[in-house]
Amino acid sequence: MPQVCSVCRHSQLAAINKALVAGGSLRNIAEQYALSATAVHRHKEEHLPRLLTQAAEAEEIRQALDVLQQLKHINAAALTVLRDAKTAGDGELMLKAIDRVHRQVELQAKLLGDLDERPQIVLVQSSEWLTLRGTMLRALEPFPAARLALAAILQETA
Repeated sequence: MPQVCSVCRHSQLAAINKALVAGGSLRNIAEQYALSATAVHRHKEEHLPRLLTQAAEAEEIRQALDVLQQLKHINAAALTVLRDAKTAGDGELMLKAIDRVHRQVELQAKLLGDLDERPQIVLVQSSEWLTLRGTMLRALEPFPAARLALAAILQETA
């Protein structure tokens, strides 16, 4: 059974990791926490990168949640302005608030991946497809049954 890392089991693991990330001397860290320099080195090489990756991922998630929280606050403020403008009968302000809400919803959809802005090609309307389809049908003129079968399939998928 593999041996458990003595640094990972240490009661002051967080302080050790912090010292390692700060670039402290392995020998000094080992002495300070009554560990062997070899154990500290092995921990730094084998465990610290995974911990740093997990910490970075957690920070990215936190930042994403902060952005979404800010968007929600902005949306709420814009909806309040819209409601107040409607109550006051201020059509110009209503349109501005509606535009702001629209842009906020669009931004939120982009951030969440709900809005795909990549260009989309409708193949059945492209000139290349129309040319290819005509060429295939002409090539099958000597074979009426095959030509009709192809035409039927093309009609189904159009």
